[in-house]
Amino acid sequence: MRNAETVLNVIRDRGYRGLPLDDVYRQLFNPDLYLLAYSRIYKNAGAMTPGITQETADGMSMKKIETLIEEIRYERFRWTPVRRINIPKKNGKTRPLGIPTWKDKLVQEVVRLILEAYYEPQFSDNSHGFRPKRGCHTALTVIDRTWQGTKWFIEGDIKGCFDNIDHKILMSILCEKIQDNRFLRLIENLLKAGYCEQWRYHSTLSGTPQGAIVSPILANIYLDKFDKFIERTLIPEYTRGKARAENPEYSKLVKLAWYYRKKGQIEKARQLEIQYQQMPSKDVRDPKYRRLNYVRYADDFLLGFIGSFQEAKEIKEKLKTFLAENLQLELSKEKTLITHARNEAANFLGYEILVQYSDTKHTNGKRSINGITGLRIPTSFVEEKCSLYMRNGKPIHRPELINDDDFTIINIYQSEYRGYVQFYSLAQNIAWLQKLQWVMWSSLMKTLACKHKTSVAKICAKYHKTVKLPHGLRKCVEITVPREGKKPLVARFGGIPLKRNLKTIIEDLPRARKPAFRNELIKRLQADECEICGARGDIEVHHIRALKDLKTKGRKEKPQWMQIMSARRRKTLMVCPQCHDAIHAGNPAGKQVS
Repeated sequence: MRNAETVLNVIRDRGYRGLPLDDVYRQLFNPDLYLLAYSRIYKNAGAMTPGITQETADGMSMKKIETLIEEIRYERFRWTPVRRINIPKKNGKTRPLGIPTWKDKLVQEVVRLILEAYYEPQFSDNSHGFRPKRGCHTALTVIDRTWQGTKWFIEGDIKGCFDNIDHKILMSILCEKIQDNRFLRLIENLLKAGYCEQWRYHSTLSGTPQGAIVSPILANIYLDKFDKFIERTLIPEYTRGKARAENPEYSKLVKLAWYYRKKGQIEKARQLEIQYQQMPSKDVRDPKYRRLNYVRYADDFLLGFIGSFQEAKEIKEKLKTFLAENLQLELSKEKTLITHARNEAANFLGYEILVQYSDTKHTNGKRSINGITGLRIPTSFVEEKCSLYMRNGKPIHRPELINDDDFTIINIYQSEYRGYVQFYSLAQNIAWLQKLQWVMWSSLMKTLACKHKTSVAKICAKYHKTVKLPHGLRKCVEITVPREGKKPLVARFGGIPLKRNLKTIIEDLPRARKPAFRNELIKRLQADECEICGARGDIEVHHIRALKDLKTKGRKEKPQWMQIMSARRRKTLMVCPQCHDAIHAGNPAGKQVS
């Protein structure tokens, strides 16, 4: 039996060569694929969240994998309906979220690994959502670097994309490349598995399972048809000309200014330079020059067009027609807009995108920002995030953190602030986050003061320090927790420079993890040895949600299993069935009581 990475490399090679994928169902019999899938999803926050059954990652074992493979081998495996809950949205509406059972999550991750390995080499370079080594920042970087001179932005949003994916169309797209009926049948049964809401079963007639691991890759496969239509039809149709024609009036004044300067009439030349620097150097209405650029992130897309407004409207209508006729999808009327790039800002992936113009901003004697794309933080974002730490217009303490220790409180504030700065590191006005930093700092000081029932001034005197960082000395809030025989733990708020970083890349879905056979968790599981009593045989994995769950208040001594997990700083423990039952029964010794 080949290991998981070898199997995926073979599938990936067929994807690069454009060969059809056949006899893929048999790869689902490979236990290494399930171990790789397990190593990728066991850390997820939802791994310990039950679906319509109580099964979670807790209790995972090789025996469960063998049983699952046996069911799939003889096609006895059946998808379980997902448990659906509704998540509130900012606009007051709700978004449905499905929670599959743990067994379904594991099989979905295996299916996702196979589909990703095969389709990833064939996807468009303009697609950035839910793909390895791609994300919001890669999409925004493309816009920032290559969309100069854009005149119109066409903002697009597909209405209820995941909910409205047509099952027949999706299966027909999969059938074009995958020639294994058993594998196709497995995916089709997943789409039709249904969901339970308020413990009532509902069938699914369209859409991919909300919250399912495999849904993003299925959506990308579905929308790849849309990407290809834009790249192979619209872009060639609305792209022509190598460069804009020269503006004859501008060229005339440039030559005349050069002539006067050569003759020594500097003042006349200077007046002409001022005059021609107020007009475009190229013919902005050149009918022989057109450009159309495109980028998509999940169901949101943006097109940048150099041309007339009438042509931009034509493009929008063609997009609408293609989606309706070929993919049975509909554009959102509220969110699909045509925006003038110079006068208005387009909203895409949380940024405001516009094209900058200034005839007075010169670098080396030339206008340096005209036509350059600008990425900016929306004003509403700063105000919205500041409001989370304020009440009645003033920073306020956070009561929910009062019972945490000082190290944890400072760490929480820093992680939240770091996330805001990292996401907007491409923004030209990143300095606007200074207001948010001050509000969060004030809230942090008041939270610590409330916890210790003292004044903010005393907390500042205790925790304010000047720290030497790679970019210089910075004033920060810092706490150091000494540890015997180890480096001290340090939590710090502040010290993050608000400086634009054009090289930043944040992957939305990090996939670069070690192969299954090199993963510590998998090695421990395959060792078949209980880490409490040393018994060998059918080993299960005991999971906890977080390391803080190992803290015990009012208890003199921790149980043995807690001591082991605390010492190793691991959220997993390999145990035999007897020890596992004893842990869940609350036996302090971690042993089963006879």
